[in-house]
Amino acid sequence: MASNVSDPTRSLPLIGVSTYLERAQQGVWNVRAAFLPEQYLQSVTSSGGIAMLLPPQAEEVADAAIARLDGLILTGGADVQPELYGAERHPTTDPARVDRDAWELALFRAAERRRMPVLAICRGLQLVNVARGGSLQQHLPESLGTERYRLGGGAFAENDVDVTAGTTLAGVLGDGEFRVHSYHHQGIDRLGEGLVVSARTDDGLVQAFEDTSNGYLVGVQWHPEENA
Repeated sequence: MASNVSDPTRSLPLIGVSTYLERAQQGVWNVRAAFLPEQYLQSVTSSGGIAMLLPPQAEEVADAAIARLDGLILTGGADVQPELYGAERHPTTDPARVDRDAWELALFRAAERRRMPVLAICRGLQLVNVARGGSLQQHLPESLGTERYRLGGGAFAENDVDVTAGTTLAGVLGDGEFRVHSYHHQGIDRLGEGLVVSARTDDGLVQAFEDTSNGYLVGVQWHPEENA
């Protein structure tokens, strides 16, 4: 018999969150496993959503996965393959994560077709920029002459970004100066098609962008899950 009691959890949005596949050891087991820092999950649930993990898998199922979701978060992690934007590999660029790049590109394109809300974080912002035909600076200490964005050792750097008035991002954070947590050595070079910058640092580096059509896409170079 069906219950007449409404379930409030049915109205909670399902947010897909991309994950890594990493070698992990627990007890006697040493296997590749889906991995993601808990901060991402806490940020989704504390905002009233349900986090659904999306580890790399066959690209052809990406559209079916996205069809069941209300939003997508592309998370941070290893560098995007420079071959995807026609550049030679810099010595400091991470080894290629072919499975993750292919999976997340498929997820993003499926989300785009539906105009689904997308938040792209750090590597996620870089991947979206590449998906839109843009390119990356592979090593900021070389191109900008600064180590300010990656201290190393798992310690997040703090940087001030200037959020542009009138943008979707400003509608969330307010415009003007905002302090963020950074951990990256790459950044935007050529901006991808249909993207507009919504925040920069004082050295001119793009720190956030969004889609110019209807605001369903926001990318940030920093880690908002570390500074909720």
